[in-house]
Amino acid sequence: MSQRTPDQEFARYIKLALVAFAICFIYFIIADIRMPMTPQARVYHQVTQISPQINGPINEVLVKNNQTVEEGQVLFVIYETPYLIALEKAQIDLANVELENAQIDAKAEAIRAKIEAASAVYDERNSEFQRLNSLVQTKAVSQQNVDKAYAQLKSAEAEISALEADLNQQVVARGKQGDKNLKYLEAVNAVKRAELNLAYTKIKAPHDGIMANMQVTQGTYAKQSTPLASVVDNTLDVVADFREKSLANVKEGIRANVVFDALPGKVFEAKVEEFEAGVSDGQLAANGTLASVEKSNRWVRDAQRQRVHIKLEEQEISLNHLTSGARATVQIVPDNPIESVAANIQIHFISLLHFIY
Repeated sequence: MSQRTPDQEFARYIKLALVAFAICFIYFIIADIRMPMTPQARVYHQVTQISPQINGPINEVLVKNNQTVEEGQVLFVIYETPYLIALEKAQIDLANVELENAQIDAKAEAIRAKIEAASAVYDERNSEFQRLNSLVQTKAVSQQNVDKAYAQLKSAEAEISALEADLNQQVVARGKQGDKNLKYLEAVNAVKRAELNLAYTKIKAPHDGIMANMQVTQGTYAKQSTPLASVVDNTLDVVADFREKSLANVKEGIRANVVFDALPGKVFEAKVEEFEAGVSDGQLAANGTLASVEKSNRWVRDAQRQRVHIKLEEQEISLNHLTSGARATVQIVPDNPIESVAANIQIHFISLLHFIY
């Protein structure tokens, strides 16, 4: 067998390299469609801003930055004396309304009693007038006596009208009875608002998590709706950005594997939970201007990426290891056995590489 010349050896290596490149290129094309993988993935945690509902100086700071807190735990206390005074005033106003209503009710009852008495007098005056009026024809009584009885009758009638007007005034001033009385309802609402404001002096954690970005010390003046700190939730959400063409065969519920830069060598099982409705590039702002046309001098434009939410099968991962914003790589695992093996090899290889970079 003749020995190859250096030129022949070089040509042979070139051919092998071309074959290897062709195989890798074909594998890349197939893998990107059948078992896509993306390093463009991040971990997100729900972050809730802690904003006071009322104004006032912070009297107590009961937590510190990066401390684990539980839902309902008191974080800060606003100086509560002004709100205690406001509550006491609202309670006094409520008591005054109840007293005023009771006084009006008592006065109304007294007027009703007077109306009954005046009605009895009116009936007596009316009977007297009718009797005298019937006798005047027989000259048994004088016309003067009849006129006097008539005047007394009209006076009794006017007295009843005046008392009824006074009663009506008291009824209008009193309003509805019981819990439907407007003044009473307004006073009760004032008490509830004061109680609510007093409760707002204790700023509590909205959910379990870790305190972050605390900008509070004792004496800090809390302003309504101005954030003082944040609570980072323990539950994590993994989002991955895939090229559009790579998602052609990806459906909700399909298996996936995830590796995190912060946890090299570990592969976590997951599944595709849902697809994002869109990206900011696809949002048109109704600002009154004409459409903005995309400009590009490239022959082949950059591929558009779409966001996918990935749910981990194992949720008990420490927030200290995977903070909000931690980077990850997501590998879609198809149901085909051969493709599934290839996908697992890919993601385990990436996981090992995280020991290096």
